[in-house]
Amino acid sequence: MIPVDPAYLPVSALEVPRFAGIASLMRLPIRHLDSPEGAELGFFGVPFDGATTNRPGARHGPRALRDASTMIRMVNQATRAAPFHTARCADFGDATVNLTDIAQTLGLVEAQCARLKAGGVVPVMLGGDHLMTLPVLRALAKDGPLGFVLFDAHTDLFDGYFGGVKYTHGTPFRRAVEEGLLDPERMVMVGIRGTTYDGEDRAFAAESGIRIIPIEEFRARGPEGVMAEAREILGDRPAYLSFDIDGIDPALAPGTGTPEIGGFSTFEAQQLVRALDGANIVGSDLVEVAPPFDPSGTTAWIGASILFEILCVTATATARAHGRAPVICDAIPEATS
Repeated sequence: MIPVDPAYLPVSALEVPRFAGIASLMRLPIRHLDSPEGAELGFFGVPFDGATTNRPGARHGPRALRDASTMIRMVNQATRAAPFHTARCADFGDATVNLTDIAQTLGLVEAQCARLKAGGVVPVMLGGDHLMTLPVLRALAKDGPLGFVLFDAHTDLFDGYFGGVKYTHGTPFRRAVEEGLLDPERMVMVGIRGTTYDGEDRAFAAESGIRIIPIEEFRARGPEGVMAEAREILGDRPAYLSFDIDGIDPALAPGTGTPEIGGFSTFEAQQLVRALDGANIVGSDLVEVAPPFDPSGTTAWIGASILFEILCVTATATARAHGRAPVICDAIPEATS
C-alpha cells in the first residue's frame, strides 16, 4: 500500500466548500507539465477543437470538466476503489495548443505528453476533440503498439474529409493504426451507431481486424457479455482507454458536437468502464464535451463522473505497475448481486 502523501490528495469539501479554493480537476494539487516528478497519474487538458468537422465547442471542455469535478469525492461506493490513495494524482493544467494550426498542435501535445511519460506519470487527457487522442498515443506507443478500447458513437476510422484532409476528429484511429501506434487485433469499439457515409470506416475495421460492437449488439448482450469479450481482446498487455462523451445518449448528455440518439445510459457507461478494472491501462481520456451545447452543465457533470470511473481503473493499473495492490475502502461493504 502506498503511504498516503497529503500533497497528492484532493481538498475535502468537508473542510473547504466546493466553490472555493484552487480550481483544479477533482480538487487535486496543481503540478507543472515541465516538472512531473513525484506524481504517478496526471490529468491534463487539451483545449482544442480545430479538427471538428461541424459543431465546435470542445475547446471549452477541460474548463467545464474541472468546474463540474468539484463534486467528486474520495471513494467509489460501487467498487470501494480509493483512487487518490491508490496512486499519487495531480492536475497538470492544460497543454499549449494553436487553434489555427492542427499540425503544430499535434506536435505540441505529443511533446507535452511525452514529458509526463518520461517523468513516470500515466496521462489522463481531457478533450478537446477526438483528434487529440492521436498525439497522446504517439507519446505513449514509442515501445510498440498498444491495445485500445473505445466507447463512442463513431469509429473515427475514416481516411479523410473535405477532399483528403487526413487529420480531423473523424480520422485519429485510422492514422494510429497506419502509424503502428495501435494493434488493430487488440482494438475494440463499443456503442457505434447512427447514420454513416459509405461504410469505408467499417470496411477498414474488417480488413484490419478491429472489433466493432454496435449499440444494437450491446443492447442484446449487455455490458457484462460485451466487456468479457473486450477484456479478452485487450489481454494483459498495455492498452489505452478512450471515452467520447457522445457515446452517452444525447437526451442525457447533449453537450457534444456530433450527437447520436440511442446511446448508453449513464449507469451503463459506469458499468462499461468498471469492467476494465484489472486491465493494463497505460493512458486514458475523455473527450468531446462541448459546453456551449449544454447551458445546464449536465454533460460536463456526466463527463466528470465518468472521468472518476476512468481514474479508478487507471489508478489500479498504475499501482500494479509499481508492484502495489490498489487501495480498497474497507468501511464500505462489498456490493452484492
